[in-house]
Amino acid sequence: MMPVISGIVLALLLSRDEGIKAFNEGRYSVALSKLTDAAKDPNDKEAHLFLALAQAATGDCASALPKLSALATNEPLAGIAAVKCYSATGAESRAFQLLDEMSARWPNNADVLYLKAKLHMKAFNDATLAMFQRTPASYRVHELSAEIFEVQSRYDEAVAEYQKAIDMNPQAPDLHFRLGRAILLAAHNNESLKKATAAFQSELKLNPEDGACEFQLGQIAQVEGKKSEAKAHFEKALTLSPQFVQAMIALGKMETPDKAIPLLTKAVALQPANETAHYALLTAYRNAGQMDKAKQEKAILDKLQKPPEGEFSDFLKKLGEKPPAQ
Repeated sequence: MMPVISGIVLALLLSRDEGIKAFNEGRYSVALSKLTDAAKDPNDKEAHLFLALAQAATGDCASALPKLSALATNEPLAGIAAVKCYSATGAESRAFQLLDEMSARWPNNADVLYLKAKLHMKAFNDATLAMFQRTPASYRVHELSAEIFEVQSRYDEAVAEYQKAIDMNPQAPDLHFRLGRAILLAAHNNESLKKATAAFQSELKLNPEDGACEFQLGQIAQVEGKKSEAKAHFEKALTLSPQFVQAMIALGKMETPDKAIPLLTKAVALQPANETAHYALLTAYRNAGQMDKAKQEKAILDKLQKPPEGEFSDFLKKLGEKPPAQ
């Protein structure tokens, strides 16, 4: 009897290997046939995993999901296939729930991150389409259109859409701020500076404690050569938002070294990878005659300016990002 049993086991192993090979080559129907045979061995976990993967790949999510879900947080391939199945069958909430669990388990897995980005993009596209179809007369449609134009660097069109949104709802929070930002992104001539200033001032009438508006007004005043006015705006921005790193840097560059160093030291502590903060601190140390500390900052800056091999950083520009809420 032993040779017969060994022959059966060998045949199942052969089917499994052929099935996995076919799966990896994208021949899913062949893989499904081979792995169905191989999975007759209840102890062959690999055969059962790839059978479920083949079932998912051929659209049989109903058969695949029980096994895939059970393995999802231990095996990335299973989790990814399970998420795709949940999404394909309309169970979006379960898909996102599982993705969150997988992201916590494998925070640096490129496939998991890619799928998460792709599903969020799909959800955004679906919600955007629903908004345009169901509430075409809403100011939110113009606001969202403007944000999309911003991402596409079509700033003049973004300005026009923000203005339409404001015309429909002038009391809506954040709209005037976004309009001002878009105006500055479109151009920096005198007329644009005046229009942006008016937009930020309008936002401050709605929200007098908006540190981001104060910061933007400070930058405009700086461009216009109004140093004392710029400094006052940066100081106000920091009073309103004490963790506002960009305001710390801007103010630090205007202060004497004894006042700049504490500000910029706090900035680099809050954002250790911020090159602008480190450069400003380097300059403050140098101006204070503290050359050893300036050299230390230079060494940190050199490391930051050398990109890690095989990685991209800051490839998505966050337009109009505000400081953290206090």
